[in-house]
Amino acid sequence: MSIHRKLNQLTTYIEDHLDDKIDYDTLAEILETNTCTMQRIFSALVSVPLAEYIRRRRLSNAACDLLTKNWRIIDLAMKYDYNSSIAFSRAFNNFHGIKPSQVKPNIKLRNFPRPVFEEKTNKNLHTEYMVIERPAFKLYGLHTETDTDHIGKDAPSFFESISEKYRDNFGFPDFGMVAYHDLEREDCSAYYVLYKQEIPGFEVVSFPALKWLKFITNSYEANEIQKTSNQFYVEFLPSSNYQLADLPELEHYHDGITELWVPIISN
Repeated sequence: MSIHRKLNQLTTYIEDHLDDKIDYDTLAEILETNTCTMQRIFSALVSVPLAEYIRRRRLSNAACDLLTKNWRIIDLAMKYDYNSSIAFSRAFNNFHGIKPSQVKPNIKLRNFPRPVFEEKTNKNLHTEYMVIERPAFKLYGLHTETDTDHIGKDAPSFFESISEKYRDNFGFPDFGMVAYHDLEREDCSAYYVLYKQEIPGFEVVSFPALKWLKFITNSYEANEIQKTSNQFYVEFLPSSNYQLADLPELEHYHDGITELWVPIISN
């Protein structure tokens, strides 16, 4: 079965369970991968994290419920997995721009549709990569706190500021890394600029002995690096048998190129 049919099955399962528990293990089984890999594939294709997609679909349906059925706010909160009517009302207001109590005919509401994944028959992609094996190692650097909505601007800005400040003493930074609040890597928390050499006062980031997939971008530009990352998650990973390890990816900068290192599980 193609990846696109599997993704359509995945979103069908989500639709059938919007008012129930959505089991991530079941979603991973549909894609025939682990939960971490499943979430990264989905987020890359839909452009929002899986948890956020589910939240938006529930809030879209909640507006329909309010318009077509006589639902109490507390009942909708329980239906769509909110701890209280206050939490539900706050989320509803953030999404639709109005409170649930204000919903009525002729009021503008927001909808987040379910995507439909179509077969791609006009591409014959050729991607070059390597599998590298590294012993345990440490990197040294600094970080800035950010979130999923702002990482695209915060990361390049922070990288440039650290590079300018420390280039004379320590040279060009060796690595960049995005950190996450959650194990599923859906909620970005920080961006790190890292050096291979030990630098007094810098944070120490440790990595275990591991295998990595390595992809090369002939640029340091953030938009070009993002293209490589997106191609990996959207085109390469769904059609491969690799499983992601529960560690952040690394961007390795040297000699005018950027290497995307993606940690994988060794069987």
